[in-house]
Amino acid sequence: MASFIPDRVFNFAILREYVKNEGLIRHALAVEAVMRYFAEIFSEKEVDKWGAIGLLHDIDYERYADKHCLMVREILSHRGFPEDYIRAIESHGYKIVNEIEPVHKMEKVLYAIDELTGLIAAVVVLRPGKNIMDLSVNSVKKKWKQKGFASGVNRSVIAEGAAMLGMELDMLIEHTIKGMQSAAEEIGLKG
Repeated sequence: MASFIPDRVFNFAILREYVKNEGLIRHALAVEAVMRYFAEIFSEKEVDKWGAIGLLHDIDYERYADKHCLMVREILSHRGFPEDYIRAIESHGYKIVNEIEPVHKMEKVLYAIDELTGLIAAVVVLRPGKNIMDLSVNSVKKKWKQKGFASGVNRSVIAEGAAMLGMELDMLIEHTIKGMQSAAEEIGLKG
């Protein structure tokens, strides 16, 4: 059997079929960029695979919010996505909506950065220039400590994800910012 080759145009078309909210589209693009960034810093060969998983990680969220991470298998298996893609996406719901523990590095990164990209985006939107290009880790950490700020962001998931990766929280934040910076214009955070 030939190996599955992720095609971004195909993947983005599927995303658009299931996700209409532009904020969720920008979030998917942010997670895709960060996943690609981490694949590169970890010297992973399958950067496109990491990106595809990031792009499609919330494919079932808008249409099936009450079944988030549960409908992804049905949506993607019918389109030929292999088990490892589907499992990776399902695993970002660990302890939130399912018990599929992130095991592989790619799964751990997705688990760690999904919520973090939302926190970082919220910090940037409050900045006068709405520009991520000069955002510091300290700016994010200040807002991290304010429990009322971006209260929907599950900080314990981010911290647990960093621990799974054996990475200090500051380093995870720094890398996530850099990954988001690589797509700043596309995600609407370039001022």
